Amino acid sequence: MKKILIIGIGAGNPEYITIQAVKALNRTDVFFLMDKGQSKEKLNLLRSEILERYIDEADYRVVEALNPERERGEGDYLKAVDDLNSEKQRTFEQLIGEELADGECGAFLVWGDPSLYDSTIRILDDILHCGRHVFDYEVIPGITSVQALTARHKVALNNIGQAVEITTGRRLAQGYPENVDSVVVMLDALDSYRTVTDRELDIYWGAYLGTPDEILISGKLKDVADEIERTRKAARKANGWIMDTYLLKREV
Repeated sequence: MKKILIIGIGAGNPEYITIQAVKALNRTDVFFLMDKGQSKEKLNLLRSEILERYIDEADYRVVEALNPERERGEGDYLKAVDDLNSEKQRTFEQLIGEELADGECGAFLVWGDPSLYDSTIRILDDILHCGRHVFDYEVIPGITSVQALTARHKVALNNIGQAVEITTGRRLAQGYPENVDSVVVMLDALDSYRTVTDRELDIYWGAYLGTPDEILISGKLKDVADEIERTRKAARKANGWIMDTYLLKREV
């Protein structure tokens, strides 16, 4: 039977790779890399660096495929994501069918952890349910940008005995969660921290975490919101893309 590994490779630093992930890399015959275009070439260069650093014998193959892009705009967000995942599923099915032989092990390298704002697990489950391919798969966890963010800022994620909510910029723009002292925001293309009415919250912001391009800003929301917005726009313009995460936290 074919075997597929979904390997969490961490938030950007090659040294975030776990020992379990290193062992998984060395079990793999074929690595499937999704190409997101020239502006995000650094992402696949980092993947290549990870392979070269941690694999003992270079008898593996690398197969690249074009990563579909989500339609952006003011339309139905959930439908756009569903359409994107359908396109990814067709790509994954082609890779599994044409590039992975019976008895071989293939791997998808996922940023951060496969369980957090990533659809690879869902897509492989859908492929299995369709019945066109038969394989076994395994998930190897990785260090998320949330963990990298709090480590770099030297701050605890939660207040003692209190809950943490992980959400998106789109949902934060609809209102700050009630009865939560700590809110982690990911996938925020809207600078939604500017909509938060409690300006006394502390914000811990980071972009390109774990990479040479890493940027960190922290302070009271009222004091650093403008700086974050300026820095974020400049970084996106310089690199063509941005991956950032932030923690909003109430003092107790």
